[in-house]
Amino acid sequence: MNKRKLIIFLLCAFLPTIAAGMVMHLLGGSPSALSIEPLDGNKVQAIAVIALTTAAMLFPMIAVIITQRVTKEPVLKGLDISFKINRWWFIGWLLMPVIAVAVLGVTLLMPGAVWNPDNEIIRTALESMPEGVGLWGMLAITLFSGLYAGITLNALFAFGEEIAWRGYLLKLFEGKKFMTTALLTGTIWGLWHAPIILNGHNYPQHPVIGVLMMVVFCVLLTPMLMYFRKKSGSVIVPAIMHGTFNGVIGITLIMVTPANDLLYGGSGLAGFITILVIDIFIYIYDRFITRENILGSEI
Repeated sequence: MNKRKLIIFLLCAFLPTIAAGMVMHLLGGSPSALSIEPLDGNKVQAIAVIALTTAAMLFPMIAVIITQRVTKEPVLKGLDISFKINRWWFIGWLLMPVIAVAVLGVTLLMPGAVWNPDNEIIRTALESMPEGVGLWGMLAITLFSGLYAGITLNALFAFGEEIAWRGYLLKLFEGKKFMTTALLTGTIWGLWHAPIILNGHNYPQHPVIGVLMMVVFCVLLTPMLMYFRKKSGSVIVPAIMHGTFNGVIGITLIMVTPANDLLYGGSGLAGFITILVIDIFIYIYDRFITRENILGSEI
């Protein structure tokens, strides 16, 4: 591992995010996952914060480019940016709505969770739907919209992160074991979110504990994204999965009351349980069905 490259990359990735976090704080913090209203109720500030949060997803890619320029490496070369489509592209893409539905189911098993389709968010969404579209139709449209976003706009912004976490960092950690690399990159990925999390993003009720929760979430999600990157041969696949996950996971929160950001949703305990089950399934598939032992090998 080239420590100089790693240090340069981390500085270039983290410093802009810390600055973005400071700006978000000045703007009143992050809007909650269920509203575009910021903490002080100013919609203009809310939109500015959302735009800043979205733009921050490009910071890791910019950090990779700067690092490669400084260290005189070919820019974005050797990072598996491949457009050779195979079945793993589709499996990874379609797995995300399955995970979202599973997370919703696990969320409803959490203490205090109540199925509540008759809330303001759902009513507003139904009003914007064509006449005759009911609750389940609206949820289906939401999932299909998330799938579409996951291979278009969401994928572009998610690529800004994935080219770093599942691209450049994997190259820097070549020679390390798969799970060791997953732990390292997952921890870095989670901590990178800290300035935004402390402003109430993802965990508006528990922003400080939310930093630790985000690290755990990212560590759990990383083996799956790394596995699909390896099987597909392309870093674009985890970008599609990341973007699709962001597009569909909202259904796990809008149907349940009262809000509890530590227990409910994709980045809460319900999400941890669901993703851990997927990780275990991938391990069994890799170790005992295909016998490739990718998870037990070196990167």
